[in-house]
Amino acid sequence: MTGVLDTGETDLPTIVCLHSLFLDPSMFDGLTAAAAGRFRVVSPTFPGQGERVGDVSAPVSMETCADDVVTLIGGLGVGAVGVVAQSMGADVAVRVAAARPDLVRAMVILGGSACDEPPENVAAFSPIADEVQRNGFTGETLETTMAIMFGVTSRSDPDRAAVVQLWRDRIAALDPRLCHAIRGVIARTSAVDLLPDVAAPTLVVSGTEDVARPPAWSDQLVAGLKDATLWRLTGVGHSPVLEVPDLVLPRVLDFLAAAS
Repeated sequence: MTGVLDTGETDLPTIVCLHSLFLDPSMFDGLTAAAAGRFRVVSPTFPGQGERVGDVSAPVSMETCADDVVTLIGGLGVGAVGVVAQSMGADVAVRVAAARPDLVRAMVILGGSACDEPPENVAAFSPIADEVQRNGFTGETLETTMAIMFGVTSRSDPDRAAVVQLWRDRIAALDPRLCHAIRGVIARTSAVDLLPDVAAPTLVVSGTEDVARPPAWSDQLVAGLKDATLWRLTGVGHSPVLEVPDLVLPRVLDFLAAAS
């Protein structure tokens, strides 16, 4: 599979990291550095995003992405892996863990959910996909995307200005063809009925300022899973791994280590 980052330490337990819409595997660079010597980190790029943006010409379903991830994990030849998934990545991870519990030892879900998009959100977000297709990420579209991806505290904190600006620049440079991935996320079906099929112990990380996947959606996720722990972070938005890495990364890695 193209677009896969792999640190390659076959003698270490493996973590597969699944990225957000609008971001890419580099969102896990901090986790990869923190995991050095403890885990092999593998992070694929989803179809229709990053270097795979030209692979598709229609909305990309979460099921298609899940099939990709199942193929990837199976091809690693390492058995069950830990999974770290944010936002869209969580939509995919739930489907993988439900369909193939033998492949997922433990999961960490950040800024995620299992539900479909409410009709009012579909109505609000669909014009964003149309505008991205026409003009890319500029002006109000860029500002809206940043407000989705980072909490208000992070966007107003001088100490986090560098990481917010880094991702503003990267999002501004995204290919307009990302519209197909956006439409796939907006049109995703609910996976709530799959949650009882997930066997893996799961840490659910939810920010109080997450407007894309609000806290109530994380509560629903935890309630539906057999073995889930909720960690709610005050003053954090949709991207905990980027907004408060010093807080989040140690607990994520310790949680996965305990399950290895």
